[in-house]
Amino acid sequence: MPPSSGEVISICIVRLSAIGDVCHVAAVVQAIQRHYPQAAITWVIGRLEYTLLGDLPGIEFIIFDKARGFRAYREVKQELRTRPAFDVLLQMQTSMRANLLGRMLSAKRKIGFPAGYGRELHNLVVSEHVAPSEAFHVLDVFKEFAHTIGVPPFIAAWRIPISEQDRQTASELVNGKLDYVLLAPSASHNERIWMPERYAALADYCYSKGVRVLVTGSPAQRDIDLARQICELASSSIINVAGRTSLKELLALCEQARLVIGPDSGTLHMATTQQTPVIGLYAHSNPLRTGPYQGLSAVASAYAGIMASRGLHKHMRKWGYRLKGAELMEKIELEEVASLVDEALSIPNQKRSITTS
Repeated sequence: MPPSSGEVISICIVRLSAIGDVCHVAAVVQAIQRHYPQAAITWVIGRLEYTLLGDLPGIEFIIFDKARGFRAYREVKQELRTRPAFDVLLQMQTSMRANLLGRMLSAKRKIGFPAGYGRELHNLVVSEHVAPSEAFHVLDVFKEFAHTIGVPPFIAAWRIPISEQDRQTASELVNGKLDYVLLAPSASHNERIWMPERYAALADYCYSKGVRVLVTGSPAQRDIDLARQICELASSSIINVAGRTSLKELLALCEQARLVIGPDSGTLHMATTQQTPVIGLYAHSNPLRTGPYQGLSAVASAYAGIMASRGLHKHMRKWGYRLKGAELMEKIELEEVASLVDEALSIPNQKRSITTS
């Protein structure tokens, strides 16, 4: 039986990665906190993801550093060696790494994804499954974990702390300018990256509308090269911050951006947590499942058309189904994205100054 909202319970969450997914989970965790304010919540999380969410109030984080191999498992076990079994384990990731971790954790109830969603031995780790969600988005499926332990239906909302220092750094990167569009062109796989020349043309289009453009990216050389290429191809001046921000500083930039544009990536979902308008560029995955949760109407998607042309209609709502092909992003036309930019920029800018004064 689900505990009453006044009962102190211990909950462990296993979600190690990735940035977009941990942003989704954060909304669920904070809903659990609102319903069970006395609950002791422990979240086992990846090292990079911790730098974004590690200061969420009221949560104990245990870092799982995958770079340490099997030592990482021993370190988590050592951290928890004197603890009694958790009342509930929410196994919110199905990778082999996460499932091995869930297997070694002690909990009275181990709750996992709906039967048929799991992979990598997920069904052998959990003792219960959440109900399949009538909705299709990843976050809606995550919400079912909360519902299973008694949390009533809720609207996703986020409170992710941003320090004044991070806001100050963001302000300095943009020279205090607020009216900017942030391009986040990179993705976890090269084939999901839109063409640099189209990003450059889009930047010029935004500039013609009187809006400055930033391009961002991780410190990885691939991201730095991509951002530089976009800047070189554009006729207008672009502020290049690729490789120059922490995740918290990037979150501050997302918070104050007029608009964020990019493929299915962590930055797009970070912007969603800040209620910043986004435009998602999708060809390989179904945006109804992985798109920006509060911006599904502002998506330039070639996915449905490609699925239809390949006769894959039956897989449209298959969990985790992704298309492959290096040429797919080419089917997203510049004109379609520019039209979405027009719609977004037609809304008055409500952003405040990001100075710390």
